[in-house]
Amino acid sequence: MTQLDIAPPLSTDAMPSPLAAVRSTTETAGHAIVRVLEEHGIQRAFVVPGESYLEVLDGLHDSTIETVVCRHEGGAAYMAEAEGKLGPLPGVAMVTRGPGAANALVGVHTAWQDSTPMVLFIGLIPLAHRHKEAFQEFDVQGWFAAGAKSVMVLDVAERAQEVVADALFLARAGRPGPVVIGLPEDVIRESIEHHPQPQLPVADGGMTGHDLAALRGALQEAEKPLFVTGGSDWDAEASQRLTRWLERHRLPAVAEWRTEGIVPFESPSYAGPIGYGRPKPTLDVLEECDLLVFVGTLPGDVITNGFLVRQGWQRRNFLVSIDPTLRGRSGAVSHHILARPSAFVRDLEQIELAADERRARWTTRLREQQSAFSALPDRTPGDGIASMATVMAHLVPELDEHALVTFGAGEHTNWAHRYFPTRSYPSMVSCGNGSMGYSIPSAVAASLHFPEREVVSIAGDGEFLMNGQELATAAQVGATPLVILVDNQEYGTIRTHQERRHPGRISGTQLENPDFAMLARAYGGHGIRVEADRDVPGAVAAALELWRERDRFVLLHVITEQRAQAY
Repeated sequence: MTQLDIAPPLSTDAMPSPLAAVRSTTETAGHAIVRVLEEHGIQRAFVVPGESYLEVLDGLHDSTIETVVCRHEGGAAYMAEAEGKLGPLPGVAMVTRGPGAANALVGVHTAWQDSTPMVLFIGLIPLAHRHKEAFQEFDVQGWFAAGAKSVMVLDVAERAQEVVADALFLARAGRPGPVVIGLPEDVIRESIEHHPQPQLPVADGGMTGHDLAALRGALQEAEKPLFVTGGSDWDAEASQRLTRWLERHRLPAVAEWRTEGIVPFESPSYAGPIGYGRPKPTLDVLEECDLLVFVGTLPGDVITNGFLVRQGWQRRNFLVSIDPTLRGRSGAVSHHILARPSAFVRDLEQIELAADERRARWTTRLREQQSAFSALPDRTPGDGIASMATVMAHLVPELDEHALVTFGAGEHTNWAHRYFPTRSYPSMVSCGNGSMGYSIPSAVAASLHFPEREVVSIAGDGEFLMNGQELATAAQVGATPLVILVDNQEYGTIRTHQERRHPGRISGTQLENPDFAMLARAYGGHGIRVEADRDVPGAVAAALELWRERDRFVLLHVITEQRAQAY
């Protein structure tokens, strides 16, 4: 028997364990998904759990990514969409197959119409169960392909890291939007090799020499130019730089529906909101101006009052959009500048215009109209039922310069459009597709994204009851918005349309509501109810005092009359 020379064993400190070596080079596809999200800077994921993606949930357990457990997939998707608006990265939501995916579709539609970067992960049935009408099986391509930029299904585990990196890129590239990733539950349990996935750069575009010359010439010739700002693809620096440039040249800008705050509320260049419910003078200026420059948005049906305003082909319209197809455009296009707002503003600063008193008078006139329109109502309460005019008169002066407002859809939103002081970007988070139920989820997302800022949500009673249960999420994760709940016991917008087409025949729009202040307390927040206008000043003061403790959310339940309008 041959004697073998056996080296003495290495100390346990010097010798890596075989298990550690395996862990350093392999991981499950579900864990790899979380790691790539983490490496790309994603800070939180909004989830409703499901057994179909347990491996991803397990990966989140030890991750730096905050897992925000939501009460409904629609709420989770809205939160992710709002996070995408708040920037700079896509919002991330995770839901399960079948019913969970169906519930999340509303957030995908919101992201599609608002051009918001968002990634939705959906757990799916195992591969072997496919096409057998298995429990909660559905066609992810069939459901989402028409309303997402891309729909991917992770059928090969080894591609998990690449697919996530691609999705985060696609959500932001070109015109931003939602990307959907299907995760078969057996595939994400497979072990794969660890491969880093660097972030892919997103092209910003910019003005060519020809673009600069064309825009400079058009602005110099115009007597009544007007900028229209909008969209979700902005940042604070671009907002500030555009504002400085407009003010230096004494040029006016209006804000697309539900996107106020790009040019601050109190800027001498800000000429007000434009969209549904707009004041008539703001609509009239679209026809009166001799040059329109749309930045980050397009002249769609909302701005043009159903494709009726500014439709003549002789109109001079410059469109600044990173989308080469100009999808959603209405009316004439004189010049298309392919650029994101930040790149456009960077290049715009090269343009210096000669002073022109005609443009200055035009800007002053528009600003005076907006100042009169947005002047706060009288602070003196009336004798009757609580009024939102009194609420806003007492709330707005108490807000700090970085206050942010969220809201969904309904006539209650007009109180924010008219009076809320959007002073710094972003300071208004809403949904251009008119989606009800958005106010509370977006307020939770905004409060988590900006914990140092004052976040106010103005919600209608009908809208609140669609996703108000996400206040339980707010209590769980420490989100602290101030919710102003406008309770007029009806679906007010539909009632308005109903009165126009079928006057005096109210049908399907009236509501009987719970005590929302009591409900807020049950969810773990503070709740205050006010019914008489004389009690509004004290109720607002009490709500603000509780809110500034910042220990939990506060809800002010305002019982108001039907047909009460902001304008």
